[in-house]
Amino acid sequence: MYKDWRAIIDNAVPADSFFEGFEEVRVPVAGGHVFCRIKGFGPPLLLLHGYPQTSAMWHQIAPRLAEEYTVICPDLRGYGRSSKPASMPDHSSYSKRATAGDILAAMDILGHKHFLVGAHDRGARVAHRMAADHPERVRALAILDIAPTREMYANATSAFAADYWHWYWLIRPAPFPETMIGHDPRGFWVNKLYANPVFKAPFARQALAEYLDAFDDPDTIRASCEDYRAAYSIDIDHDDAETSRIEMPLLANWGANGAIERHFDCLALWRERASNVSGHNLPGGHFLAEEVPANVLDAWLPFFAKAP
Repeated sequence: MYKDWRAIIDNAVPADSFFEGFEEVRVPVAGGHVFCRIKGFGPPLLLLHGYPQTSAMWHQIAPRLAEEYTVICPDLRGYGRSSKPASMPDHSSYSKRATAGDILAAMDILGHKHFLVGAHDRGARVAHRMAADHPERVRALAILDIAPTREMYANATSAFAADYWHWYWLIRPAPFPETMIGHDPRGFWVNKLYANPVFKAPFARQALAEYLDAFDDPDTIRASCEDYRAAYSIDIDHDDAETSRIEMPLLANWGANGAIERHFDCLALWRERASNVSGHNLPGGHFLAEEVPANVLDAWLPFFAKAP
């Protein structure tokens, strides 16, 4: 276990570039705002980040995509510089449907009615709900290192729980995990990711600093726990209410060295929820956009180019 987060950030290598030329805006939505990084002039491409990150995770992917697309990188509800609404007893304020609602409202204000989506981890779960609820808006969906939430919980083993222990710890009733994390939020963040080879990734210094700064905010800790509580409860209710599969093209990529590869048949599970699925693993772990950005781009660029 790493005992000092300062050693991690001191040893992190700075990125050669970090969102140069991107505009930073706070887009007003009902009850708050969505922070976005934006660049480009082509068709709109929405990039949704995972836990425990921010839109900074796209710093190696977004500049190349912005050569061909208008790239919008928001911080999800509860994360980074976006609003962090109050918690609700049923966790509905952090359901993937509620988070997707923020993103859709921001895209409306930005003038984008239809768009492509690339997403990782929690952001990919938001994107899945968005595509299921609003198929007329999502032209194509590319996701990184997840299988569908309901199916992952249903097919989880004790070995998976050992790898993804945080799935079961963060859902404990408030304020238990919030209190524990709040005693040393940076230590929690660093130890969770760097002490487990499933998650270890070479984060750039600028991105790592942003992630750690975000977790200094108790509301980020609270909101991120609510995100997981919602996934275990109301999000599965929303999944169970579906009567059809999503129809737009869906590309699934996952890490050859990660938990998805070891514990699930990713494509088979996605084909239970979507009709037009393709994909393959990539040579990395969980944080593919930061570990192997060139491989992600090699998969995504031709996929998005063929989108209807």
